[in-house]
This record gives sequence, C-alpha cells and structure tokens, in this order.
Amino acid sequence: MANQTYITSVQVCEMLTHLAALGLGEPMRVVLDNARYQRCNLVMACAASLDIELLFLPPYSPNLNLIERLWKFVKKQCLYSKYYEKFDAFKEAISDCLATASTTHKNELKSLLTLNFQAFEKAQIMTV
Repeated sequence: MANQTYITSVQVCEMLTHLAALGLGEPMRVVLDNARYQRCNLVMACAASLDIELLFLPPYSPNLNLIERLWKFVKKQCLYSKYYEKFDAFKEAISDCLATASTTHKNELKSLLTLNFQAFEKAQIMTV
C-alpha cells in the first residue's frame, strides 16, 4: 500500500483491513506511534472488528520508532544541500534511496536500524 497525500484515520483503517485480508492465520499486532489519527475511535473500532491488537509506542520516543531513523537517513541522503526543480525528481530520489537501502547503503543502515537499545540496570540517581 502507498499513499502520496495526507494520512488520516480512514487510510489507517484501510491499511488494517488490507493486513487482515492477508489471512495470515496468526494473531496480529500492529505497532503505531501516537499520531492522533491512529488513536481515534474509528481506528480503535476498526482494529477491534478485525481482531488486530494495536500497540502504541510511548510518546516522544522517536528512537524506538525504526521508521524515524530510516527517514532521518533518507533525508540526509536525498535532501541535505539538494534542490529538486520538479516533485517527480524528488520522489524518484527518495524511491531510489529506499530501493538501494539494502545494497548500496547496507553498512550505513546496519548500525542505524538496530533493535539494540541501551538498558539501565540498577540505575542510580545522584542528587547534586
């Protein structure tokens, strides 16, 4: 599925319906960030009717959202100090970057898109 305009609760419901139609036969969980259009009653009711569990990332936690790290990389590759006269050229640059992510940019993305997060065991807070 792709969308080249705005995302609203209707598009989220369409995505959930598309996922449910895949008929994977396994319980489905979808991880979302905290966008308002994802947490609304329409989306919650749609997910419940499709037996899809919605899991939401904590607010203000872009480091937990892998897509945020990928977009940061794409922006660095395609936008920094670059001008695109036509929107089609802009879209093509982003598409090309994503298409070559697993080959050309593999080493750069290997450390960026990891699920290893720093954990604090027995953390101590010192007062000053």
